[in-house]
Amino acid sequence: MFTFIKKKVTLVAPMTGKVIDLMEVPDIAFAQKMVGDGIAIEPTDGLVLAPCEGKVVQIFPTNHAIGIETKEGIDILIHLGIDTVELKGDGFERLIEEGEWINAGTPLLKMDIDKIKKYGKHTITPVLITTMDKVESVDFVKGHVIAGKDRIITVKMK
Repeated sequence: MFTFIKKKVTLVAPMTGKVIDLMEVPDIAFAQKMVGDGIAIEPTDGLVLAPCEGKVVQIFPTNHAIGIETKEGIDILIHLGIDTVELKGDGFERLIEEGEWINAGTPLLKMDIDKIKKYGKHTITPVLITTMDKVESVDFVKGHVIAGKDRIITVKMK
């Protein structure tokens, strides 16, 4: 008899701040989980760190979002702020390039929180699993988290 142990993937907070439920995100695509499932963070600091080990598969030209494929094959999207694509990159700084292999805690991007707010945009940052077809279950945390240290999501793979 074989016993198969299902793999778990742990994501740590990419930003310091308060974890909020996706349903509270003021964007219907995120709130209704059309893009994927996960959490959002209301950041108190604009530095974005890698939530896991993996490969940077996409950085949007405006530097407001980044896609990571974990070593287990799960795709993660970190979307900095709401409607921030409209800023055409103003307020965002890229610290890494597409194709690079990263470890949890690797600096990825910077977001100028004050500048984003001056433009009238929300800084709420969704952290999503976009390949839910590979996921059996997810466990989310709540409360205040510290970037690179605190677990935000545990994924049980199919």
